[in-house]
Amino acid sequence: MQPYEERLTAPRSWWFIAVLIGVAMALVLLPFGTLPLLGGLIGGTAVACVVVSSYGSPRIRVVADSLVAGEAKIPLAALGTPEVLDAEEARAWRSYKADTRAFMLLRSYIPTALRVEITDPKDPTPYVYLSTRSPERLAAALTAVRAS
Repeated sequence: MQPYEERLTAPRSWWFIAVLIGVAMALVLLPFGTLPLLGGLIGGTAVACVVVSSYGSPRIRVVADSLVAGEAKIPLAALGTPEVLDAEEARAWRSYKADTRAFMLLRSYIPTALRVEITDPKDPTPYVYLSTRSPERLAAALTAVRAS
């Protein structure tokens, strides 16, 4: 059993936009006949859906002794105290407070985030910034796994 797992899925409106892209491709191919029109509708929609799905595929997990965020796997021993960021504070850490050396798994459609300092002196990464819909639960999971 994993203490925490979240997938940063894209919002429903993005899927609607993917269908509209397929319709636009169909309209572009309309002068060439019905078969190209259907090909444009199906192909354009499929490609747009693959793009939306891949952008919304990263997961954040707390497993055993690690924090897995997207492609990164960070040992919990290298992490400091988690800091829950509300929408305004998260925006600040995404922009003018951001450090270019930080590891950031951010999605603009998720307003809240969690920031965790990296305490390993050998690691040049100052902190981890993770967009999450439930930063309190993630912080509690990190604290609980570290305490056990």
